[in-house]
Amino acid sequence: MTTLRHRVATDTRYTLLGLPAAAASFTLAVAGVSAGLGSAVVFVGLPVLAATAAMARHFADLERAALPGVLGHPIARPRYAQAPAGAGSFRRMMNPLASGQAAMDLLHAIITFPVSLAAAVVSAVWWAGALLGLTFPVYGWAIAAIPGVDGGLPALLGLGTGTVPFVAFNTAVGLLFALTLVPVLRTAALVKASVSQALLTRAHVPSSVEGASPVWVTAR
Repeated sequence: MTTLRHRVATDTRYTLLGLPAAAASFTLAVAGVSAGLGSAVVFVGLPVLAATAAMARHFADLERAALPGVLGHPIARPRYAQAPAGAGSFRRMMNPLASGQAAMDLLHAIITFPVSLAAAVVSAVWWAGALLGLTFPVYGWAIAAIPGVDGGLPALLGLGTGTVPFVAFNTAVGLLFALTLVPVLRTAALVKASVSQALLTRAHVPSSVEGASPVWVTAR
């Protein structure tokens, strides 16, 4: 039961609290790329693009920190190129653009927003449906007494009119939301995490092949 509660809490936190970060990264990435490309012809846009890439890397690291808890296993962080020793200030400023992963970080910042929005909406709807439905017997009688309710959806479906069918139907709907809450949350979290995993991580390559071990991010 503790594991189930932890899983529900992790998936809920990942889908709901991840939306503000996704919205911020999307806004900054789109604005930065647009401004950078628009002024790149006069070289003013290059520092803007570099700053945008650095920003996207920070948001990518935040996402990587959350992935192990959702996926259930560590993930490998791609290595980013470091500025050469003795490099000038302009070279160091442009360094965020020197790694191929920079393009993936920017792509993730842009496409993760609609995925995060969908995951957050689904999670919020299922939580609201479960909580409001299961507690409907507490306040449903007052709603049924409001003039004009006239039995609501149960009456339209031919399930009867009156307070009892109205309360029973909405409670049953809430029970359905509650019974499907765990798999729905898990699916929403995994869909969002799979996009991030594909763009922000890489498979482990033995150190004997690449010459250096990857940086692993584990659940905290």
